[in-house]
Amino acid sequence: MPRVLTNRTIAVLTIAFASVALTGCSLLGNITGETAPSEDGSTTTDVFTIAVGDCLNDGGVEGEVSEVAVIDCASAHDSEAFKSVMMADGDFPGETVVSDQAVSDCTSAFSDFIGLDYESSTLDFSYYYPTEDSWSSGDREILCIAYDPNGTTTGSLEGAAK
Repeated sequence: MPRVLTNRTIAVLTIAFASVALTGCSLLGNITGETAPSEDGSTTTDVFTIAVGDCLNDGGVEGEVSEVAVIDCASAHDSEAFKSVMMADGDFPGETVVSDQAVSDCTSAFSDFIGLDYESSTLDFSYYYPTEDSWSSGDREILCIAYDPNGTTTGSLEGAAK
């Protein structure tokens, strides 16, 4: 299962593949994996369908999650997916190795995406990453997520240089 880890905080947001039973219930009435847009214009979607460039309203997500709200970047949103990294196949390398690769790869990609190195930026990043359970189902993706720790943003953070 992918998890999301905030780099500057200890909070870990877990996307648990083991919660398939709960997810299955919500998918029975929704074959596409998406729901109708909510009042803010966001659409709830399965975490495995998040793509680079998607803007998310996931700031209040805690614990195990299987769905997130995706929203048009022109609307106020919490975060933006900016880099996808595929880990090498093989046995699950362990959470520490996965997390270390996520920090390294997301930090490197952050500068290119934001237009300012991570240490100089007021922005932060987190990431969704595979767990041992999701790894056994073929999940190898680390998804880097940029956000402003001071609140929501409007528009893409690409080239924000702040």
